[in-house]
Amino acid sequence: MDYDLAANYWLEKDKASVHMEPEALAERIDEFINTHNTCALATGCDSFVRCTPIEYNYMDGTFYMFSEGGLKFKALKENKNVSFAIYEPYGGFGQLKSLQVMGKAALVEPFCDEYIKILAHKKIPVEAMKKLPQPMNLIKIIPESYDYLDSDLKRDGFNSRQHRELV
Repeated sequence: MDYDLAANYWLEKDKASVHMEPEALAERIDEFINTHNTCALATGCDSFVRCTPIEYNYMDGTFYMFSEGGLKFKALKENKNVSFAIYEPYGGFGQLKSLQVMGKAALVEPFCDEYIKILAHKKIPVEAMKKLPQPMNLIKIIPESYDYLDSDLKRDGFNSRQHRELV
């Protein structure tokens, strides 16, 4: 098996792809993000890997995820690089829609202004959160790149896979 050849498949294919204008792609990606609310978050360090289905909130170009805890924090302690996927159920090659996101994660300090802003966005009263035995952890992910897959893009003359670098 030539792993390098397989790993570079999309990078090579992308060189000859028909790309959307950056602004149009950004709008399409934002629309996809905002019409979904759940992702599969992948974290890892050393030989440990975890993939967690989790609800997200998207505000000001940043993803936020509340979590009571779990093994994902074992990886996040050592490695702030994360990846997650947002996707629609598979309906065949002509109906593909998904978004892969790579970025950096950080934890938001409980009850700081940013934490309270996300609570308000989710309509969770601060006092209700303070009554918990311990506050929920808030993971903040700043995206660095997107890989958007949408079979419908072919109708408009673009390749179905589009890449967007943010950094």
